[in-house]
Amino acid sequence: MIKNPKNLSSKNRILLGAGLVIIAVAAWLVVKNLAGKVQGAGQRTGIVAVEIAPIVEGPIRDRGLFSGTLVPKSQFVVAPKVSGKLNKLYVDIGDRLTNGQLIAQIEDEEYQQQLIQAEADLNMAKANLEEARSAVELAQKELERAESLHKKKIMSDSQMDAARAQFNAQESRSKVTAAQVSNRESALEAARVRLSYTRITAAWEKGGGFRYVGERFVFEGALLSPNSEIISVIELQPITAVIYATEKEYFRIQPGQDVAITSTAFPDRAFQGKVTRVAPLLKETSRQARVEIDINNEDSSLKPGMFVNAGIEFARRDKARMVPFSALVQRGSQSGIFIADAENKKAFFQPVKVGIIEGERAEVLEPADLSGYAVVLGQHLLQDGMNIILPERMSGSDSGQQPNK
Repeated sequence: MIKNPKNLSSKNRILLGAGLVIIAVAAWLVVKNLAGKVQGAGQRTGIVAVEIAPIVEGPIRDRGLFSGTLVPKSQFVVAPKVSGKLNKLYVDIGDRLTNGQLIAQIEDEEYQQQLIQAEADLNMAKANLEEARSAVELAQKELERAESLHKKKIMSDSQMDAARAQFNAQESRSKVTAAQVSNRESALEAARVRLSYTRITAAWEKGGGFRYVGERFVFEGALLSPNSEIISVIELQPITAVIYATEKEYFRIQPGQDVAITSTAFPDRAFQGKVTRVAPLLKETSRQARVEIDINNEDSSLKPGMFVNAGIEFARRDKARMVPFSALVQRGSQSGIFIADAENKKAFFQPVKVGIIEGERAEVLEPADLSGYAVVLGQHLLQDGMNIILPERMSGSDSGQQPNK
């Protein structure tokens, strides 16, 4: 029997306190161990309330979803080749253009005068040519007469040489004058071309039969220099969507693939597109590759600069065995689902091999004969073979859609 602590010595008091601490620690460890065993037993033999969904068969698609921006199929800037004041601008922003349409007129008085001067120079050169040809004909007759007299020993050799030199000189002068005529003809043609440059047109070789004015950069009365921008011309049919693919999707995208295009501006409308170009490289800064998609835009509803979403279908299976994506769980190194035995109110873990995932649906590749009901809520609490509680609306054959048999 322990005596009154007041009657114990200091040494005995210390020993008594240490003994009480040891006893308390030992009791705490025993209680903790028993609680752990009770909790573990509850996990193995407990009941979990769950919800289930049928394993069904149907179509599923493997789609890549991208966002991008619309750009014109083609775009160029119209600029003058000669300088001058802009007298008239016949088009404005949004106007429809046909190939070769006149869009602007530059002041052309100076170029008209250059053309008149070139025509006058050509006429003078032609007159000089006629005079030179007449001189050649006269020198040729003189040469023929000199040759005849020389044969008769009437004309000396020096006179004969002078006649021949005179003929050669006139012939050379005629050739020079003919070259001058050609030069003046070229100058006249150049003057005509420069005059034609005062009438500015929008022309293109490829693409549709019409384009649109995208921007206007000057107004009438502006003094233009060569290559001054007047308007920009854009093509809207077809229009091009530019998206960027990461390395994961890059090798799955090929020219010719169909693309479904949607836009927040037209929430109830879908547009059809086709992949036309895939960049042969991924940029080092973004690790993405540029992909261009041509979109049918006959009514010109889509405009450059708009934001669009693009869906590219990589694969499709019409008869795939599917489970809700939420049914997938991880147990150790295995991915699987819990199959609900509605009759015995138990759940059994079934490892599965997952294929295509589309939204909230996942394709099950293996096992191929998977059927029944999958647990979609409460599965994180389940262990293989545990008892389950099913809601009345999901018990037995009243679970909605019938499962695959």
